[in-house]
Amino acid sequence: MVRAVKWVNEVVEAAPYVPTIETLDKYNCDFCVHGDDIPLTPDGHDAYAEVKNGGRYKECKRTAGVSTTDLVGRMLLLTKTHHDRKNEAQLPRDKVEELRENPQARSPWTSVSQFLPTTQKIAQFAEGGSGPEPGDRIVYVSGAFDLFHVGHLDFLQRARQEGDYLIVGLHTDPVVNGYKGSNHPIMNIHERTLCVLACRHVSEVVIGAPYTVSEELMEHFNIDLVVHGRTNVIPDTEGHDPYKVPKGLGKYKQIDSGNDMTTTKIIERIIRNRLHFEARNKAKEEKEMRAFEALQKQVKSGQKMIEESS
Repeated sequence: MVRAVKWVNEVVEAAPYVPTIETLDKYNCDFCVHGDDIPLTPDGHDAYAEVKNGGRYKECKRTAGVSTTDLVGRMLLLTKTHHDRKNEAQLPRDKVEELRENPQARSPWTSVSQFLPTTQKIAQFAEGGSGPEPGDRIVYVSGAFDLFHVGHLDFLQRARQEGDYLIVGLHTDPVVNGYKGSNHPIMNIHERTLCVLACRHVSEVVIGAPYTVSEELMEHFNIDLVVHGRTNVIPDTEGHDPYKVPKGLGKYKQIDSGNDMTTTKIIERIIRNRLHFEARNKAKEEKEMRAFEALQKQVKSGQKMIEESS
């Protein structure tokens, strides 16, 4: 997964959780980067203390509203039956909060917040992209691409091999909910857009693509081939095959990525381990809250010393 991120040049497998100067030197790295939250060791200390003290640390601001803890909460909800198409009820967001956090200790870094997309953020993720060159074979795929995972990755890599320029059409949240039901999609269309844009195999993303691949869509993007994976094709609202047009034009191909991972499997895995995740998130937030409070005390103490000396 990490290797497929378009900003990644090299991956070090089994890297230590606590980075050291020795590790940076071993892999010829000038510095180590982390978000503006504090990663802690099991005993509650700053995991990046050594590289910070050695002047080999840089920090970047976390994307507001994006959190693994939040996504786990969305998947857990109340029961496994909530993900059954027979139960279409939506769970209020405060219920998600109750499942994923200790009401006595709300971490300032992992609490649920709303993700607000901007044109600048989308432009950052689309950086380096350019239009197709004359003569390029343009391939089109569409879907939900919810909880972007290795199954999606292998499919997109395989689809890209069918041409030179890969366009991914992302269905809107209501459309995805229409054919998947329950509380799907777990990630909204803006979150899913950034995930797909970050994949090095993807050339362009159509945000809110129509479910049915029409002749107009194919002409607009000069599509040479429409590709679909092994997942079942649900008829459109009129009961027709959404791929009828490309099939009729001889521009449709079904491919097998060789990977059976699905969004449903990930959700089921999270639900099976619900108690473990709840306990982990509770302990994690308590520890982060203590660290945050200690950091705040240090800042206030430093400010007080400055005021007294002046």
